[in-house]
Amino acid sequence: MELKPKWIALEVTRKCNLRCIHCRSGSEAEVEGHPDFSTKEAFRIIDDVASYTKPVVVLSGGEPMLRKDIFDIAGYGAEKDLRMALATNGVFVTEDTCEKIKESDIKIVSLSLDGSTAEVHDDFRRQEGAFAGTINAAQLLKRHNIEFVINSSFTKRNQEAIPATYRLAKELGATAWYMFMVIPTGRGEELMGELISSDDYEDILEWHYEMEKDEDDLLVRPACAPHYFRIILEKAKASGSKLDKRPFKFAPSSSKGCVVGQVICVVDVDGNVLPCSYFPKAAGNLREQSLKDIWEGSELLEELRDIGRYKGKCGKCKYVTICGGCRARAYSIHGDYLREDSFCGYIPSTPVHVRRCS
Repeated sequence: MELKPKWIALEVTRKCNLRCIHCRSGSEAEVEGHPDFSTKEAFRIIDDVASYTKPVVVLSGGEPMLRKDIFDIAGYGAEKDLRMALATNGVFVTEDTCEKIKESDIKIVSLSLDGSTAEVHDDFRRQEGAFAGTINAAQLLKRHNIEFVINSSFTKRNQEAIPATYRLAKELGATAWYMFMVIPTGRGEELMGELISSDDYEDILEWHYEMEKDEDDLLVRPACAPHYFRIILEKAKASGSKLDKRPFKFAPSSSKGCVVGQVICVVDVDGNVLPCSYFPKAAGNLREQSLKDIWEGSELLEELRDIGRYKGKCGKCKYVTICGGCRARAYSIHGDYLREDSFCGYIPSTPVHVRRCS
């Protein structure tokens, strides 16, 4: 099967107006050693991507709307037949920027919402008024008929807010709601003691499964939770029904849990190609190689794609082909991206032998 990136996050800046507790890039108002690349360089990267594949390109950060040329970059990508998206915390969304979003042919916007109240969300984002900014952005986008999704991140400090956050995302008119369990990278490394326990993680995924059964309007999926695919299979087996296809329906580019370096990647402000948003080790650099050369020739990506190399529980698990365990979480916790995902509570009863890729 030919693997090409179908979703690429292009980190256009490390600067941000917020200082969120879980930020994978450690963004803040001024970041030493990571200057933004020029508009010309952004165009060169887009040309490189477009010459190889036609993915969704998400302009991310930091806060991408801090760049004055952000809509020029978006428009250039659209001219190259790339499906452009914008990931923002929402604070800078106005009537005027909504018009610019439409003019630059940005197809969809993602907003961050980490609680159903200002108290919870603003604590997570370390900025009073952040919640009001997100709510205002959602209302403006809806008014201007701009499609948006809501991403929500959770640790122990806000896990009780998960159901209410889902309901608010639906009330705001989002197209999709994605529930993220924080992976401790970047500033998130300080949250190791706040990570949701494996038992609670399992309970939350069970809740998501039951919620999803009755959800007909909003696309929902737990993100960075590859063992949700195992839960789907277990539920199907227990009920004697056929395999539930809902996760596949909502993520048609994926037929398994962790797709690190398989259909997704990130290009950071230094030109590094990262296997996913939470995986800090680079597969190569676009200032030295083309995306094609990196994607097809990186030893790191080759290792990540080869489930026969996985260790611990993941290496023995019968669900490894559809789950894979979170490689970024294994790397952040064990320092070895081939180790097991220790936040999965499943214990394999019978070892499984997986043939390595040749």
